Amino acid sequence: MLYVASRKGLLSYEERGGAWHLAASAFVGEPVSAVLWDPRDSTLYAALNLGHFGVKLHRSEDRGASWRELPAPAYPRQAEDSGAGDSSDGDKAPSLTLIWTLETGGLAQPGRLWAGTIPGGLFRSDDRGESWTLVESLWDEPRRRDWFGGGYDEPGIHSICVDPRDSDHLTLGVSCGGIWDSRDGGGSWRLVGEGLRSDYMPPDQAQDPGTQDPHRLAQCRAAPDVVWCQHHNGIFRSGDGGARFTEIESARPSAFGFAVAVHPEAADTAWFVPAVKDECRVPVEQRFVVSRTRDGGASFEVFDAGLPEGPCFDLVYRHGLDITADGARLAMGSTTGNLWVGEQQGERWTALTSTLPPISQVLWA
Repeated sequence: MLYVASRKGLLSYEERGGAWHLAASAFVGEPVSAVLWDPRDSTLYAALNLGHFGVKLHRSEDRGASWRELPAPAYPRQAEDSGAGDSSDGDKAPSLTLIWTLETGGLAQPGRLWAGTIPGGLFRSDDRGESWTLVESLWDEPRRRDWFGGGYDEPGIHSICVDPRDSDHLTLGVSCGGIWDSRDGGGSWRLVGEGLRSDYMPPDQAQDPGTQDPHRLAQCRAAPDVVWCQHHNGIFRSGDGGARFTEIESARPSAFGFAVAVHPEAADTAWFVPAVKDECRVPVEQRFVVSRTRDGGASFEVFDAGLPEGPCFDLVYRHGLDITADGARLAMGSTTGNLWVGEQQGERWTALTSTLPPISQVLWA
């Protein structure tokens, strides 16, 4: 099943008789910011951003046929102000702006979920989303005061990598606040990401790990020490779990983008959706392509079979690219409502539809 979170609802697609069909839709007309499939108990979660009506969270135990609303993460009053652009006022608790990502805990942690949010808080649930606790060790981290917004006005946590070998080892991506690592389930944190650079900062601060804008992190399941980072300033690869990164300078047609997917069994194979950065943010020369490396970034191949010929203005958000658990297929959704499935490791793409609202996430389950 392929789940698609969009600005106007959650859609699910399935393949029957060699063709793709819309199987179901939920939350029609409502912005869905994140979706999560938990293979540990076959549960589906969806986060909604209803603006004036707040952030909502729902759980389904029948693959989306029916849903039950859960309490959304909420900042406690004692979490007021941190100097990181929080939505707080006097003695009021900060406001939850967005659930940007949801992630399961490890196999040894049944019921545990993680939520990365704007304005930069990490939340944990140990009862399948029935209740949530702010991870205060990160919220109270002094360097969090240096975080700032990138595409949003406030900083946010968009990537949560749980080491499949050690459920207590977490790696977070923060825009803009760098990459953070915990070895004790969130009890303590260290700022990592040596080798990243931010050319939007003054030269003497460009190498500061705390000023980085990692757009997305992807960890290889079979080799978790390999972490790929699609950064605002390029593509980077780590071989030590995110402590140190090497910049990939051979990317083409550009090194800018938002999404990255890594093959679950082949750590040197990763996919990107290149674009022009900053003021423009369109495909390079308005030609929409997907790039792939199979040698750890030493070289790149560029594919456009089945993709629009152009001129094209699609972008793919951070969570708009996903790969199946067996590495056989990819899926990709764009800001202009195009949805594709990628065969042959992304060498050939099939359009499922071109009439959706902007897509925030695609997810294989």
